[in-house]
Amino acid sequence: MRANFFKLPTVMLLSLSLLGCATNGDPRDPLEPLNRGIYKFNDAVDKAVLKPVATGYKEAMPDPVRTAVANFFSNLDDILVLLNDLLQFKLERAATDFSRLVWNTTVGIAGLIDVATSMDLPKHNEDFGQTLGYWGVDTGPYLVLPFFGPSTVRDAVGRVVDSHFDPVVQHTPVPERNSAIAIDTVDTRARLLDTEEILDEAALDRYVFLRDAYLQRRRGLIYDGNPPREKFEDFDDPVPSAPASSHP
Repeated sequence: MRANFFKLPTVMLLSLSLLGCATNGDPRDPLEPLNRGIYKFNDAVDKAVLKPVATGYKEAMPDPVRTAVANFFSNLDDILVLLNDLLQFKLERAATDFSRLVWNTTVGIAGLIDVATSMDLPKHNEDFGQTLGYWGVDTGPYLVLPFFGPSTVRDAVGRVVDSHFDPVVQHTPVPERNSAIAIDTVDTRARLLDTEEILDEAALDRYVFLRDAYLQRRRGLIYDGNPPREKFEDFDDPVPSAPASSHP
């Protein structure tokens, strides 16, 4: 999801980490009282505005149209994926993602059709938050962002950096940019509608469930699906925050 939040100075995001103090809760979430308040705000906005709009969008738009919209924005995202491949010196993956971008932009008609996946050029997920993690930058406290939801201080900084290279965020004129951001946001929310029932059934505390799921997923992404065994403070040394040994 994209919005003008990306323009906030990085120092504001970093300063949030200083608000936390030691608690008896999850050590990854020292800002839990603040985060829960923002989570409730986001949930209220979602129920009042975003979810109804996404539901109407899903009901009104045929599946092929929604697939084309998702493919179009996914193709634009591949530009950021490629840049972060290069920043992590993942040259083989960069070559694959470049090929994917070229095929989908040309044969796939500006990305509306995903022809690359069937050519064994799968979609990857890389962003500057992952790049920071790859090079050993600690996650910092867990952080729930207004409108964006689960994050960490490191990933919030990554959002700011990515926004300066995001073709949608940087697009002008502004009305077209805002329309594109709105369409992307609604389409993304519509694709999450089917997972809500599972979440409601699985989670006794939705906040905790979403936090743990987010942190686990981000850890997996940074290690390309093969994170090292998590160690326990009382028995082992802390786990390094990034795959330093995997550098070329």
